[in-house]
Amino acid sequence: MKKINSLLAVLLFISLFTGLSKTEAASNVKVHFINVGQGDSILIQTPNENILIDGGGKGKGDEVVAYLKKQKIKTLTAVVSTHPDADHVGGLAYIIQNLKVKSVYAPKISHSTQAYKDFLKAVQKKGLKIKTAKTGVEITTMAKNTSLKFIAPVSSYAKSDLNNWSAVLLLKHNKKTFLFTGDAEVESERDMLAKKLIPSVDVLKVGHHGAATSSSAAFIKKAQPKYAVISVGKNGYGHPTSTVVKRLKSIKAVTYRTDKYGNIIFTSTGTKITVKTVK
Repeated sequence: MKKINSLLAVLLFISLFTGLSKTEAASNVKVHFINVGQGDSILIQTPNENILIDGGGKGKGDEVVAYLKKQKIKTLTAVVSTHPDADHVGGLAYIIQNLKVKSVYAPKISHSTQAYKDFLKAVQKKGLKIKTAKTGVEITTMAKNTSLKFIAPVSSYAKSDLNNWSAVLLLKHNKKTFLFTGDAEVESERDMLAKKLIPSVDVLKVGHHGAATSSSAAFIKKAQPKYAVISVGKNGYGHPTSTVVKRLKSIKAVTYRTDKYGNIIFTSTGTKITVKTVK
């Protein structure tokens, strides 16, 4: 009888701890930086939602959809268009047309390009309204200890430069923090800093593919990312610039580039972050 009781105790111990492991896995948050070449596309997966930030350039939508379907995603809780530049908005029309989308967020700035017009038409055809992305707006999440809040654009900017209009999203998962900056440049960074909206973060999506017009010394010093991700492909702009690369190196940030590592996937338990890359 003692042996049976001991065996039952061992089995109970194993089952309880197996259950705990599954519960912990179920509460993880994943962030995928999808390699779309010179452009941005980022997937945030909570246990309850799938949120997509940008869709890469025109012609990249099918690649993003294929990647999402590989993750068994059929529905996007939210799609965020950070700003109307073609290397961010270009693939979104295809994505919205080919997946179920519950909500769309974008800053209140328009553009006359065909890529942006296609995005607007796709949203309209799905019977959706665009919710304004600006400081203080939250994307509702049912995930435990998780929040998604826009911290920019703080203000209105010149229509001649769309980058400063970028929707900047802050993801908090318990003790871990991710900051997605779109193409926000120094003017927007200065406004976020003035409003004390920038915390120290674990993972930073480096602004504007590593251009020198973003990632100012003051911004990087305040954010102090442990990890930095540069979404970049072959380009004639010199992205990422040596200035930004050196700034990240000076604070000892571990930097990943999509052109070198492919898809970059972070998993947060809320207290720990792990990263893997997939070519």
